[in-house]
Amino acid sequence: MIVPQQVEVGKPITFSGYAEDFGKQIVSVQFSLDNGENWTTYDVSDSACELSVQWTFTYTPETPGSYCLLVRSINSDGRASPEADLAEFTAS
Repeated sequence: MIVPQQVEVGKPITFSGYAEDFGKQIVSVQFSLDNGENWTTYDVSDSACELSVQWTFTYTPETPGSYCLLVRSINSDGRASPEADLAEFTAS
């Protein structure tokens, strides 16, 4: 879990981290702001299987409220991370 943050409406917030699958290549990193109903996928298939993949995601909240960003990786077998990372933030 990523430490909860307070942000301003209309100002971008950037999250970063890494994905690793211990011997399996990470081919994409996915992000969801609707509790996993929809995922935005970023291709990282040119990554090396023995290395972790660094990622960043920038989002600009348009309305005040509480938000929850889920982040997961997909490996070369097509399997998603067993548990998505969670970043909570509040925009005001």
